[in-house]
Amino acid sequence: MNTFKPFDPDQPLFSRCSCGQHQSEAEHVKAISPQVDDEKLSADFVEASLVKALFPSEMRRRAFLKSVGTGGAMSALSGFLPIESLQAMAQEKAPLEKKDLKLGFIAITCATPLIMADPLGFYKKQGLNVSLMKTAGWALIRDKMLSKEHDASHFLSPMPISISMGLGSDPTPMRVATIQNVNGQAITLANKHKDKRDPSTWKGMKFAVPFEYSMHNFLLRYYVAQAGLDPDKDIQIRVTPPPEMVANLRAGNIDGFLGPDPFNQRAVYDEVGFIHILTKEIWNGHPCCAFGTSEEFIKQNPNTFAALYRAVLNAANMASDPKNRPLIAKVISPQNYLNQPESVVMQVLTGKFADGLGNVQNVPDRIDFNPIPWYSMATWMLTQMQRWGYVKGDVNYKAISEKIFLLTDAKKYMQENGMDIPEQAKTGYRKVKIMGKEFDPMQAQAYANSFSKKS
Repeated sequence: MNTFKPFDPDQPLFSRCSCGQHQSEAEHVKAISPQVDDEKLSADFVEASLVKALFPSEMRRRAFLKSVGTGGAMSALSGFLPIESLQAMAQEKAPLEKKDLKLGFIAITCATPLIMADPLGFYKKQGLNVSLMKTAGWALIRDKMLSKEHDASHFLSPMPISISMGLGSDPTPMRVATIQNVNGQAITLANKHKDKRDPSTWKGMKFAVPFEYSMHNFLLRYYVAQAGLDPDKDIQIRVTPPPEMVANLRAGNIDGFLGPDPFNQRAVYDEVGFIHILTKEIWNGHPCCAFGTSEEFIKQNPNTFAALYRAVLNAANMASDPKNRPLIAKVISPQNYLNQPESVVMQVLTGKFADGLGNVQNVPDRIDFNPIPWYSMATWMLTQMQRWGYVKGDVNYKAISEKIFLLTDAKKYMQENGMDIPEQAKTGYRKVKIMGKEFDPMQAQAYANSFSKKS
């Protein structure tokens, strides 16, 4: 049984206030301004979370706040949230259309913000009574969202795109509210393959991925294709629910998997596999999982969606601070959540881990939590769906990305407030390098056309 008391999101555990005389910034504000209520503190926390997520650099955050004023930050950033959410956030104590919610999740560390928001009290803080529904696999996650059995869900980040486009299911408009995590995956191989560190030698091997429409599938295909293999002919790729990956590795049914944590680390813990490569070494900062819901739910429950958005965003903000990871590992490890040894989850979240090759690695950003759903992330996924035949014909990358990923063009709002920001933050698109090859989302079709099937 979970014995942890609900956590107050307005009271960070590992920081004192700016003057150093109070246990938290919230206590500091209340001491110097007793009239400030919890609603104001909650709104300030949401604002601070967004500013921190958008401007990781402290220098840029200060420049931004200086240009817009501390009171104008939310106005400047309003373009980054759905209109329905903004309307709800603007109403003080707006009545929730639906308080009792069912949220689907897969028991993996990618869902950390969604999971930790339960034991640490983030949902209750927003007036929500949330039931987290542990679900066996991604096809079931999709089906329960389509049947409306779940109100919102943990998704693999490409899933809302595939569902909205009717790939593998009837087309149903889904929306990505936040990216749950970046990085957080690895290629794990069975111990018998310690002499096969060169992927060009993997011909004939069998690999598991959690779902066809997953970053895991796309990154595995990208990785082996760069090594000169055809992922459709030279290796076998099997869809396997994440909780079954280690057992299949142990039984010899697969040679390896590109899967989510904590199962890469669990394979090492159980001494059946080793970590060949973290996916951050393929694409550092790649999206993994997302939190989302249907367009219909947002329209019918704008105030509820806003409250849910705040809860998950605040949790992601807490998770992004490495100092909070030991506590988070403790509260998400129990049976009703991840059902994993705390030491396994701790190794994943802190990035200090045994790799199964006799080494202890220290990679603080093995997994990280940045909630901004960049359009360029969706665009890259679409290029890979096109590359491997999941999507036929021409693709309107821009229209699809900007409709499904809820990051609207904030250029107007930022320019009105005199902000000097990088072009990528103005447009929602940014260039990245994936195994040394540049991806320019503004040249998505040329990028997609640049691949032969084996490259």
